[in-house]
Amino acid sequence: MSYRPLLFFLAMLVCPMVMHGQEPAPDAAGSSGQATARDEMQHGKTTEAISVLEKLAAAHPDQAGVEHDLGMAYYRAGKLMPAKQAFERAIADDPRDLESVQLEGLTLYRLGQPSAAIPYLEKVRTYMPSANADASHVLGLCYLNSNKMDEARVAFANEFGLPADGGAAYLVLAKMLTTANLPDQAAQAAQKALALTPGLPLAHLLVGEVALYKSDVSGAIAQFEAERAINPSYGPVYERLADAYIKTGKYDEAQEMLMQSLALDTSRTGPFLLMGKDLLKKNDPANASIYLQHAEKMDPSNFIIHTLLGQAYRGLGDEANAKAEFDAASKIHAAGELKLQSVQ
Repeated sequence: MSYRPLLFFLAMLVCPMVMHGQEPAPDAAGSSGQATARDEMQHGKTTEAISVLEKLAAAHPDQAGVEHDLGMAYYRAGKLMPAKQAFERAIADDPRDLESVQLEGLTLYRLGQPSAAIPYLEKVRTYMPSANADASHVLGLCYLNSNKMDEARVAFANEFGLPADGGAAYLVLAKMLTTANLPDQAAQAAQKALALTPGLPLAHLLVGEVALYKSDVSGAIAQFEAERAINPSYGPVYERLADAYIKTGKYDEAQEMLMQSLALDTSRTGPFLLMGKDLLKKNDPANASIYLQHAEKMDPSNFIIHTLLGQAYRGLGDEANAKAEFDAASKIHAAGELKLQSVQ
């Protein structure tokens, strides 16, 4: 399984929160250098700290906490292999150094070795159950990546303070599986959540979204209607219904759903975009342009909005503005493709 979006997101972590444990006390020799390095790290001077700590580790290999601090500095600098090696040495020097244990687990995850990270993160959870939110969440992701779904559910349930065998825990698991681009397994988890808690909000919505993703439009509509019955004040469910109705050519029904969605919430771009799309389908470019112009102000970097607005202007005979919107859409789409290629 591939978890590139999650790996990319977590790779942006600068450093986890320091656990409330006792830091290793430095020996007298080299203590001033270690203190200097820690001060530099606190002020964002990671490169300078690494230089000091590397020299200190070479001159005083038995200095308490030097490998811990060096691993921390490497981790903050994104030098993951040296960080891994430093944390391994720190753990060998002091097996009770749970922060190094935790950081070794996080480093292994960021290196794309989630199975290897699990024992380290499990150890931290065993001895300090609420030590660090990053470690708890990453442990759940490691279980997902290792196809250990029950363990993942328990880990996420612990993270969110939920009973591990309850419907809410299965729904959280379903959301994590959706984020990991595993829609079929996400739908199964959401259905289990509904079996345990039939009136659980947002579970039908998730199952419906998976159905819509798989082009099962009638199944999606049934799930969205079930969600609306449970959760009638939740604006996004009307937006999802509108999307499904547009796909089946029921443009009047879609417009009604979008009006209800906007009556509940005008802070999201989606309903304005879909209203513009729906009105274009109904051959009403004048009103479509009003909604799409508002959507463009809310999200000017959305190439779909620019494309639809270009269609609306063309329908109004305004070729100059139509061309400008199509050009903007093309540039945004091309930039997005380049950015995606650089991430892969």
